[in-house]
Amino acid sequence: MARIIALLVVIWLVIGIVAAYQRDYFADSDTNCAEAGNIALTVVAGPLNYVGVNPKVDCKEADLPEPSN
Repeated sequence: MARIIALLVVIWLVIGIVAAYQRDYFADSDTNCAEAGNIALTVVAGPLNYVGVNPKVDCKEADLPEPSN
């Protein structure tokens, strides 16, 4: 039973990778927070990408305190 579940998870993730590839997420080597999040969510969503799920991540730059000199 564990092998079947593991196989299903692998198939699910492979379908997600194919969906991310079809959306050209791997075409750009310069990634940012939002693009990396979109890739991860697309891969995790797997087959749901083909029934209308289009996960997106909105990363906003945080105002971090500057270190003192």
